[in-house]
Amino acid sequence: MIYINDNIDAFDVEAALPLLSDERREQTLRFRFERGRKTCAAAYLLLCEGLQKEYGITEKPLFSYGPHGKPALRYYPDIHFNFSHCRDAVVCAISDQPVGVDVESVSHYKESVARYTMSQQEMDQILHADRPDVMFTRLWTMKEAVLKLSGEGLRDNLKEVLADVDCLNIQTVVSEDERYVYSVAREKE
Repeated sequence: MIYINDNIDAFDVEAALPLLSDERREQTLRFRFERGRKTCAAAYLLLCEGLQKEYGITEKPLFSYGPHGKPALRYYPDIHFNFSHCRDAVVCAISDQPVGVDVESVSHYKESVARYTMSQQEMDQILHADRPDVMFTRLWTMKEAVLKLSGEGLRDNLKEVLADVDCLNIQTVVSEDERYVYSVAREKE
């Protein structure tokens, strides 16, 4: 299941703090800027909402971390989740199988960055799109979701990330107002 909060400006971080685990509260308060505090707390609360709706879990989730920092639920190893946030939205994906998610705000893209991170086929898609900025963001979120699924995070050769993903199910959604794009990656069942 996918849970989204795309009204970050209205999120009340002070009201959220008592709802967070001690660990997440400390992490939230370490952010220097309010936007970071809001997205950190909002992501956790989306996870709490999803765990309650999908699994009936009402206690505050605690995390363990994989070798590259991917969080997992400490006491529920069969429930997988991943979250991501950007300026415009927070997204949380919860599944009974490993999952990766990324959300990014759509903004002007630099062709030099696109050429460094995208394959030639992907560059063709970007250059021929009605909205190259949206297409770049779609492809970028797909790449990050795949890398977050594996838990490896960003790597040197980003051009190859989507080259061999036939075994994956990747869902990409552009918000109605085209402010942000998110992608979710899972292994095919």
